[in-house]
Amino acid sequence: MKILLVLNDAPYGGEKCFNALRLAHALLKEAPDTEVAVFLMADAVVAARAGQKTPDGYYNLERMLKRLASGRNRVLLCGTCMDARGLTDADVLPGAERSTMPELSRLTLEADKVLVF
Repeated sequence: MKILLVLNDAPYGGEKCFNALRLAHALLKEAPDTEVAVFLMADAVVAARAGQKTPDGYYNLERMLKRLASGRNRVLLCGTCMDARGLTDADVLPGAERSTMPELSRLTLEADKVLVF
């Protein structure tokens, strides 16, 4: 099964990104053959910034995304949203990919399920 998660909200402050990534990890644990693509848009692109330092005991979205940015799973970032926030390819975690709306369209059409956070 192919699942697409689209994240829009800022990575910290609210918990939508955190909960979306928790769900992604749970899906992969429950059904290891599942393919998960995470598409970060708007303020969510900042979740993929490399070098995040969070307080001890607090979730770290960079670490959560790193676990998804390998194998057949994908972490994609809206390139326009990155540019608007001053993020370059060098600023994001290894394995995360700059992407486009046409790619999001393709992923949406190919997915068995699409969840938007």
